[in-house]
Amino acid sequence: MFTVKVPATTANMGPGFDCIGMSLDLYNTITIEEIPQGLEIIIKNPQDIEIPTDETNLIYQTIVQFYQSIGKTVPGIRLVQEDHIPCTRGLGSSAACIAAGLLIANKLAGTNYSKEKLAKLGAIMEGHPDNIVPAFLGGMVTAVLDKDELHYIKIPLPSQLSFALLVPDFPLSTEKARQVIPKSLSLEDGIYNASRTALLVASMMSGEIQHLQVAMEDRFHQPYRIPLVPHMEDIFEKALSLGAKGVFLSGAGPTLIAVIEEEMNFKKKITPFLQQLPRRWDIKIVKPSQQGAQIQEFH
Repeated sequence: MFTVKVPATTANMGPGFDCIGMSLDLYNTITIEEIPQGLEIIIKNPQDIEIPTDETNLIYQTIVQFYQSIGKTVPGIRLVQEDHIPCTRGLGSSAACIAAGLLIANKLAGTNYSKEKLAKLGAIMEGHPDNIVPAFLGGMVTAVLDKDELHYIKIPLPSQLSFALLVPDFPLSTEKARQVIPKSLSLEDGIYNASRTALLVASMMSGEIQHLQVAMEDRFHQPYRIPLVPHMEDIFEKALSLGAKGVFLSGAGPTLIAVIEEEMNFKKKITPFLQQLPRRWDIKIVKPSQQGAQIQEFH
């Protein structure tokens, strides 16, 4: 018996579409036990989105896919799944399931693949590396999947930064959020995003966080997703007026994230504004998760 702990992740961080992500100090925990045969899945912390307890469970599907790739048969498994990452909210819940499945399968099968190799397998499964790589490796990561090769660099983060997760009471599927993005963009928009992506990385690495508001602006996806997230622009404007260093849509949304400094008392300041909105918004202040996914064995 052992436990796998996988962090939430945020992707894009404004202009870094499909290439920049960061792990967050918010986790799903899965306890695994081999059983004589079959599959048992127990959900300890149910959410408003029903999580499958049969072979369609994403963690189990990932385990099966891994075993097929190495030509072995999946053993009987009992999974106890305790999820604290909100589903369909743009916080990497799918990537966390894939990362968990790969870690579990790697452990059970005794293949001893490195985290880097598992991250590459996960990026190929997801089709983009921005959630799965920080889920495995922790911290903020810029990553490129070039054919079947994964190239990544961890970006040091200024220690005084925290991240305010503004999580609404409605879901938004990644598929729906991707459908609204145009298939082609102008050269002007390409330059706009490339320059801000470079500024974002440089701002984090240098600690010059006064540039983050501009560095987190975007023309690739956020403007097209505004209609899918009611009051997104209002919340951005309010967060910046309260001293947030930058704001962005987390992944495909609908969660919004404000970059803050620890002593700002941001939650207390923005809560009355959020309470006036028609939908409920929960706020959670977190730090980055520096370690990424972990295995804990029981002896």
